[in-house]
Amino acid sequence: MSLTTDFIAELIRAANDPDKLSPFVVTRLLNRCISTIRDMSEQTGGSRSNRTKDVLIDLQAAVARAEDLTSDEIRDALVDAADLIRTLKIMLDDNR
Repeated sequence: MSLTTDFIAELIRAANDPDKLSPFVVTRLLNRCISTIRDMSEQTGGSRSNRTKDVLIDLQAAVARAEDLTSDEIRDALVDAADLIRTLKIMLDDNR
């Protein structure tokens, strides 16, 4: 598996049990998502779709309030990020 696929799997595992995640771990995961999405978006040509922008904004907001997020909010943020990263990976693989 690639590093991207491994990261997607890590996000899904974390989303399946958000109660076990500390605010520090949530912040670390979401910041990795933001960085990964930005990097992959640039690799696809630099034009960010509205969905990419929306997810990035939502992730940044989640990072800012990581200590106050409910389990459902953590799960939703991680699943949204994993879905977008998977979509960007497919786009990049198609361009190769």
